Amino acid sequence: MLSKHWNQDQSWTLDSYERNGGYQALRKALAMEPEDVVSQVKDSGLRGRGGAGFPTGLKWSFLPKPDGNPRYLVINADESEPGTCKDIPLMMATPQYLIEGAIITCHAIRAERAFIYLRGEVAHVYRRLLSAVEEARAAGYLGENVLGSGKNIDIVVHAGAGAYICGEETALLDSLEGRRGQPRLKPPFPAVAGLYARPTVVNNVESIASVPCIIENGSAWFSGMGTAKSAGFGFFSLSGHVQRPGQYEAPLGITLRELIEMAGGMREGHELKFWTPGGSSTPMFTAEHLDTPLDFESTGAAGSMLGTRALQIFDETVCVVRAVLRWTEFYAHESCGKCTPCREGTYWLVQVLRQLENGQGVPEDLERLLDICDNILGRSFCALGDGATSPISSSIKYFRDEYLLHLSEGRCPFDPVKSTLFAGVNA
Repeated sequence: MLSKHWNQDQSWTLDSYERNGGYQALRKALAMEPEDVVSQVKDSGLRGRGGAGFPTGLKWSFLPKPDGNPRYLVINADESEPGTCKDIPLMMATPQYLIEGAIITCHAIRAERAFIYLRGEVAHVYRRLLSAVEEARAAGYLGENVLGSGKNIDIVVHAGAGAYICGEETALLDSLEGRRGQPRLKPPFPAVAGLYARPTVVNNVESIASVPCIIENGSAWFSGMGTAKSAGFGFFSLSGHVQRPGQYEAPLGITLRELIEMAGGMREGHELKFWTPGGSSTPMFTAEHLDTPLDFESTGAAGSMLGTRALQIFDETVCVVRAVLRWTEFYAHESCGKCTPCREGTYWLVQVLRQLENGQGVPEDLERLLDICDNILGRSFCALGDGATSPISSSIKYFRDEYLLHLSEGRCPFDPVKSTLFAGVNA
């Protein structure tokens, strides 16, 4: 649904979007009461596409009753999770989906201002979003008296400075206000005191971009896809050792086996070793999980999380210890330092993992790793610390022998030349 026009000439323009039925959903939504729009999204079963999977319509309904003062929509476009790469191509190919969704959402929650917080390094996306917002404003979809409805709605595109921690919603809000991006103490939650201490809804790009489809086609249409508790469709981002890496839009509940078939299979002559179902902060899976339905409940029951559906695929040439170390180095570097468990814990995880990768240390270091993870998990200020422990604990669970092999051989037993971690085709 969201990718159906990506192959058209200049799909990012307003003309292309309108030719394909764009902004009809907005007209329909403006004729509805805001409460009815919220109810339709709630009935659709749309769950947040940013990782947590919280019901979108329910989140909107948490806002207190209007008091005559501002309230805001903030769209989290700070896509920074290793392996996650779905929002940027969506904003590049069809940014008007996001803009129309933002306008509808503002109408639903009675907000007059939306902010798109974009990762600062993607300057090309920033320019495209600015241009798309200007096109929408010139056409009367933004600004005062939107389409003659009496509604005043506008969008601000804000570029961050490239901090992973700003993917956490309250750190994002602090950054948007001009402060250092660090997680806030909750409560109060953003729905009560968010941006500028006013009621605020924070949603992911894909969540908001899915709203026009729901309004246009109805909640029953959307809930008819996916599974009973994980309704609808979404992007599955395949990277790594598959023949055709890329974005695969499919109903939730599809399996990795089906997605790999769509991607042309594993790279020739190799087989699947391990993979992440939702980015590097989710516990890894192995080949035994090929037929696990990729929905929130099934993935959770199997011991991981659906997350952002960032499927990083690794074959047998890859050293698990090396891959986990690279991820952990990322989390240690990106820790904001606000809380001790994450700041100190991720540092020590890196030190122990580096020793293990080099074949140094002792077998007891594995228990030391798990002990450090236990002291971070559930004790850090936000989910960054928790996410840093996931690849470590799950890799020891499935590949303990590989860790011990490093120690018995006194080195990494894998050839780094053959272990091209994120090669898309034969290497």
